Amino acid sequence: MIQNDTIIAMATPSGVGAIAVIRLSGEKSIEIVDAFFQSVKKNKSLLSQKSHTLHLGHIVNNGVILDQVLVSIFKNPNSYTGENVVEISCHGSSFIQQEIIQLFLKNGCRMADNGEFTMRAFLNGKMDLSQAEAVADVIASNSAASHQMAIQQMRGGITNELKDLRAKLLDFAALIELELDFSGEDVEFADRTKFKELVSKITFVLKRLIDSFAFGNAMKNGIPVAIIGEPNVGKSTLLNSLLNEEKAIVSDIAGTTRDAIEDEMIIDGVAFRFIDTAGIRETEDVVENIGIKKAYEKAENAQLIIFLIDSNKYIHSSDLFLEEIEAIKERFPNKRLLVIANKIDTLSCHDSAVLASEIENVILLSAKQKTGINELTAELTSLVNTGALSNNETIVTNSRHFEALTLALESIESVKNGIELDISSDLFAIDIRECLRHLGNITGEYDVDKDILGHIFGNFCIGK
Repeated sequence: MIQNDTIIAMATPSGVGAIAVIRLSGEKSIEIVDAFFQSVKKNKSLLSQKSHTLHLGHIVNNGVILDQVLVSIFKNPNSYTGENVVEISCHGSSFIQQEIIQLFLKNGCRMADNGEFTMRAFLNGKMDLSQAEAVADVIASNSAASHQMAIQQMRGGITNELKDLRAKLLDFAALIELELDFSGEDVEFADRTKFKELVSKITFVLKRLIDSFAFGNAMKNGIPVAIIGEPNVGKSTLLNSLLNEEKAIVSDIAGTTRDAIEDEMIIDGVAFRFIDTAGIRETEDVVENIGIKKAYEKAENAQLIIFLIDSNKYIHSSDLFLEEIEAIKERFPNKRLLVIANKIDTLSCHDSAVLASEIENVILLSAKQKTGINELTAELTSLVNTGALSNNETIVTNSRHFEALTLALESIESVKNGIELDISSDLFAIDIRECLRHLGNITGEYDVDKDILGHIFGNFCIGK
């Protein structure tokens, strides 16, 4: 937590590249760099330069030029960390990077810990805790959807959502506390009608944010899609066709896939995590039965389920397959189910038309011939409700925020019950304080345990 020293780290990934950026932050960062910087313009000192300026020159140690560099200066408080910050753009040689870093480590710097630059930004009031956590999400985003949610959060999404409500709740909390001071005189400073309205509004907002977590977490980590069906129906072939690579072993032998195989694919900016499961059938093979059990578990944890059927078998026993589809719907009533008829290339046009007419919203494809794959991917994206993203709504993706919101909701519902039962103010005043504390923990407005901060920023990369 002590920030009176100067830290240094690579701001770009390690390895060889065209350029690399070395970042320093701390009160003496400009002074330390200036001692070894020779500008292309003679007698130019970095200490006398304005903030947000660039300077071309050389890093020199004992008369030896280490590299020609471009130095960026950001003076406090107008910098990322709120301290003096220097960024040195040098050539991307690993040798040069280490020579410069070692030079400054010997002359007043220490290596930064994971996420320490962002932690200093938080401690210096440059961003709240939820925004700081969003920085890591921006860096880790691997799809347009996850990137959009992280950017929205970094701009203060959840903070802005709760700021006004929390301020009003604080005002009422102060009035309730004032009532307690005059409890012997039986007076009410807080308008109970307006207070009920505020509590109802807070409850509504908290529930909406909590409900968004399931969607946000899936969008952030990839929407899980379980591919289930009988053995040899083409599940592994479909996975390979979707990914355009031989990810899963394809064989005519039933029961080849005995464990779940997963891989990710981005479709129209949304990450999908496809899971190829073991074929579902009656079997006495112990190992295969374990795989079938896992198939059902994966389907239970998935957001979307693809039920794959063999077109040829369906034509000869349609009633049985229709019963199986209904059984899948009953087993997973809360899951979005997509029925796909595979091996359509082996059917006549008449049989294909019959199949399409008998199964609602079925997709006809041939995983082997890779026909119908575009229709499948289009249907997958249509099943994902991206309306909240399009409307730029706040979507919760962080499990810590989800937990805090859940606890805040429990507290505010206790307040609501207390008002309805007309209990004494001193009893639900405790719940008001608890709600405020949980909401404050999201943004770091309440004292946050340093172990929690260490855990949050420890997941960052060094240099951020």
